[in-house]
Amino acid sequence: MSSLRERLQEILIKNKLISEDDLKLALQVQKEHGGKLSDCLVKLNLINERDLLIALSEGLGFPPISLARFKIELDLLKVIPKDMAKHYQIIPVAKMGKTLTVAMADPLNIFAIDDLKTLTGYEINPIIAQQREILSAIEQYYEEPATQAIDDIIKDISDMDIEVVRAGKEAGADTQELVRMTKEAPVIKITNLLLERGIEMSASDILIEPWEHSMRVRVRVDGVLREIESPPVKYHASIVSRIKVMSDLDIAEHRLPQDGRFKIKLQDRFVDFRVSILPSFHGEKVALRILDKSTATLDIDRLGFDTKTLASIKTCSDRPHGMLLVSGPTGSGKTTTLYSILNYVDSPEDNVVTVEDPVEYQLEGINQVSIRPEIGLTFAGCLRSILRQDPDVIMVGEIRDFETVDIAIKSALTGHLVLSTLHTTTAAGSVIRLVNMGVEPFLITSSVICLINQRLVRKICESCKESYPLTEAIVDTLGIRSSGKGPLLAYRGKGCKKCFNIGYSGRVVIGEILTLTPAIKELIISRAQEYELKAAARQEGMQTLRENGIAKVLEGVTSLEEILRVTAPDESMK
Repeated sequence: MSSLRERLQEILIKNKLISEDDLKLALQVQKEHGGKLSDCLVKLNLINERDLLIALSEGLGFPPISLARFKIELDLLKVIPKDMAKHYQIIPVAKMGKTLTVAMADPLNIFAIDDLKTLTGYEINPIIAQQREILSAIEQYYEEPATQAIDDIIKDISDMDIEVVRAGKEAGADTQELVRMTKEAPVIKITNLLLERGIEMSASDILIEPWEHSMRVRVRVDGVLREIESPPVKYHASIVSRIKVMSDLDIAEHRLPQDGRFKIKLQDRFVDFRVSILPSFHGEKVALRILDKSTATLDIDRLGFDTKTLASIKTCSDRPHGMLLVSGPTGSGKTTTLYSILNYVDSPEDNVVTVEDPVEYQLEGINQVSIRPEIGLTFAGCLRSILRQDPDVIMVGEIRDFETVDIAIKSALTGHLVLSTLHTTTAAGSVIRLVNMGVEPFLITSSVICLINQRLVRKICESCKESYPLTEAIVDTLGIRSSGKGPLLAYRGKGCKKCFNIGYSGRVVIGEILTLTPAIKELIISRAQEYELKAAARQEGMQTLRENGIAKVLEGVTSLEEILRVTAPDESMK
């Protein structure tokens, strides 16, 4: 059988992917500097990695795989040792019967295939993958610290101890025994490890979910859930009990939902966790919201708003009274934007008060109130009391009903700056939402200063960002204006160790702002429809969410796929 190098030369020349001169140049560079011929071709920009992989796949008859988009089951890693995986640049991807499918950078390496067959006892089915992706996957899966750490801790826990906890959960047995178990070192270590893992990955949430025969732990990173290594299901009850103890919740209650919070110290900084426990069919599901001030961006200049939108928000925030409403779906960063505006307007001369459900970040110098509906402390009730506290700026976490919006609007009309949020999908839609809640149009025009609608989109990882030209069809479909200086470029992340092979790292806000100008106010008074308000705002220069997002695509901040994922089509852009 010919070597990979010989077959590669034959395929590239036959398919006219490179010229004879290109091949001679690459061979000369390989002779002088060493390395693989494929690496030399890529480094010399004679061919890109993706085209090279496709050519090899077609020429060699091996199917290709993109490991960056593929999740490898952790049990497979036990079949092939890490040292062998690194030596041969291979990684197992699937197992069916007596056949083991292995991703290889060199699927013609018969020595590697023979060694694998001897070691594992399986028939080897090779498929081809990029060398870079294989090495990155080996680092990600084989060198996962949490996996080994959990395995080591589990060895220290006896089966008898675990059965005591499960019996306590199911039969309502000795509560003191449950408390004792939550203070055992192994349970504490596993729980702390899961919390530290979430913080390390800059996650916003950790979900601990029990199933009939397994337990799943997922973290939400940049708005997307990812599964991480989980302890066996028999440890679920002890972990939940430990979290309850940390949150000062009822450890013996397994039938009703419970909410709480706790704080831990990690590397000389404190991180808050908001806890929600929900009884499910197979046990209690735990949702932990991570509130890490060290990673929170509460500076309005750093949220990612474009220059024009940012200037409008600051101008409206500088007004002595009126209402600013931030809208968007759950998880779109509305509260962060409100906190950032509070930071911007806060000064020793102003009395700033917030009413929230619950208080997410504790801000120095700002009076924050957490509502408690179970005892009658509602948004409306808090607002009435706050107005007697001589406030200058009031933040209402969310407007949910007419009573709350009525008091908020009256507060704005009587000389207070009011900030709040609504659950609507467009800035113009916020006006219609207020009218549907029972607010008279003349009150909206008299009190509301501006309406902000926003989304959070993932930023492309700077370590693995690459550009590609947009086709004319995409440019025409999206209504993008070309500069006429060559093809427009978009960007995407290839996936690397720093971004956990996702291609994204961090998030940035995109937004549209509807300022209530005289023309917009006239339309509101006449009870115009949402599309009419939007069209008038665009004539006055408002940039829609999708337009704002596409601008960030062309700047290389995010990808086109991400913008299409989070924004709705905008016919007015064509």
